Amino acid sequence: MSIPDPSEIRRGARDVLPLVPAIAGFGLVVGVAAGNAGFTIPQAIGLSVFVFAGASQLAAIELVRDGAPFLVVVVTVVVINLRMMMYSASISSYFRDHAERWRAALAYLLTDQAYALSISHYRENEPADTRAYYLGVAFPLWAVWQTCTIVGIVAGANIPDSWGITFAVPLVFLALLVPAMKDRESTAAAVVSGTVAAAGAGLPLNLGLLAGAGCGLLAAVVAGDVA
Repeated sequence: MSIPDPSEIRRGARDVLPLVPAIAGFGLVVGVAAGNAGFTIPQAIGLSVFVFAGASQLAAIELVRDGAPFLVVVVTVVVINLRMMMYSASISSYFRDHAERWRAALAYLLTDQAYALSISHYRENEPADTRAYYLGVAFPLWAVWQTCTIVGIVAGANIPDSWGITFAVPLVFLALLVPAMKDRESTAAAVVSGTVAAAGAGLPLNLGLLAGAGCGLLAAVVAGDVA
C-alpha cells in the first residue's frame, strides 16, 4: 500500500494546531501530578507511553498516591477508557481497507481529539486514504503529550500556579464539545452526559464517566425519535 498522502497529513496537523496549547497544559498537569505522587521519571514516561490517555492517567496517579490496590488502579483505568470502544466502533469502517499493522498503529494513537477531528473530516470530505489525515492529527498530539508529561515531572513544583495549567484539562474537552453540538441529538447527548458525569463525579472507579456516556447515548436516541 502507498505511503499516506502528505497533503492530508499536513491538513490534519493544521486542524489540530489550535488544540496543541491545551494538550500541552494537560500534559504538564499529568507530569506534575506524577512527580507529586512519587513516580520516577522512567515510571512517568512508561505510564504516558503505554497508557497514553490523560483522564485515566490522572486517575491512576491519584489512586497510586492514595495507596490503592493494583487491581483497583487497573480496573479504574479500564473503565475510564471504555469510551474508546465507542470511538473505535464509530470510526473503524473508515480503516477497514487498511492492513492490520496500520489499524493497530492507528488504534494506539486513538484519543478524544483524534477521533473528534477525524470523524468530522471523514463525514464531510470522504478522503481516499483515511490514514493520512488521522496521522496528521494524532501523531502531533502523541508527541506533544509525551514531551509535556516529561517536562511536567522534571519541572514539577517550579511551574507557577499563575500559569493556570490545570484549566487546560476542561478546556481540551470544551474545545471538542462545542463545535460538535450541531443538531438536536448531539446537543442532547452533550448536555445529558455532562450533567450525569458531573453528578456522578464521586462514584468509585470513576463510574460517573461511564454512566454519563451511557445516558448521553440514550438521550441522543430519544432526541432523534422525537425529531
